[in-house]
Amino acid sequence: MEAAAAAAGGGGRSRRVATSGRAERRLPLPPEAAAGMGPEVAAAAAAAGRAPLPVPIVALVLALSAAVNGGGGGGGPGPVTCGSVVKLLNVRHNVRLHSHDVRYGSGSGQQSVTGVAAADDGNSYWRVRGRTAAVCERGRPVRCGQAIRLTHLGTGRNLHSHRFASPLSGNQEVSAFGEDGEGDYLDDWTVLCSGTYWARNSEVRFQHTSTDVFLAVTGEQYGRPIHGQKEVHGAAASSQHNYWKVMEGVFMQPGEVFKAERYHAEL
Repeated sequence: MEAAAAAAGGGGRSRRVATSGRAERRLPLPPEAAAGMGPEVAAAAAAAGRAPLPVPIVALVLALSAAVNGGGGGGGPGPVTCGSVVKLLNVRHNVRLHSHDVRYGSGSGQQSVTGVAAADDGNSYWRVRGRTAAVCERGRPVRCGQAIRLTHLGTGRNLHSHRFASPLSGNQEVSAFGEDGEGDYLDDWTVLCSGTYWARNSEVRFQHTSTDVFLAVTGEQYGRPIHGQKEVHGAAASSQHNYWKVMEGVFMQPGEVFKAERYHAEL
């Protein structure tokens, strides 16, 4: 299934990046917008050259516009909810989880996933969704221990891992896979956090549900033409390199069920 989707996903648009000096690098796609959620989302969709998800971008932005910086009540930042569009910062390396229509030159040959330092990069937005073949209603808080998918907003491919070697460090490869938000069970990641819900101000880990590796960043950096971007890979053990925090984003307001649960907990 992976091989078929990977072959179909190329469509002549992807550009290959060198991995360990053995393959030709291909240049990135058009530059991302510098600031503002609206322009960045538009730039991400334009870079992909197609609608990234079944839900049109315009409709998504309109639906989310009233929920920007929405909290869960009680003065706190609230939980991360399904349907939210976020940037994730690796707190050890200070880079945001990033992807683009640039394929690995080794391993699976699927779309590459890297870490970038720029906070205003439009290709670092990910949509929080339920696990494969499951529905997570928009606005439902994500529980600690829940399996989710992270879908790249610009290309519609899901954060993915499998037993290929990563291009620079030789650890497990992390890629972006699928079409229009639909891939396979290797797109599922479990949110590891303390408490009941994934809080927006907390540091969390993402563990791959099928292979048990942790989403991590190494100190390895790519050269030209994506100079300075860091390798993202799957780490066999938990460490300080595995922790992530939600930064910029558009957040869906928590649903009524969560508000009722919180109200009863406070009584």
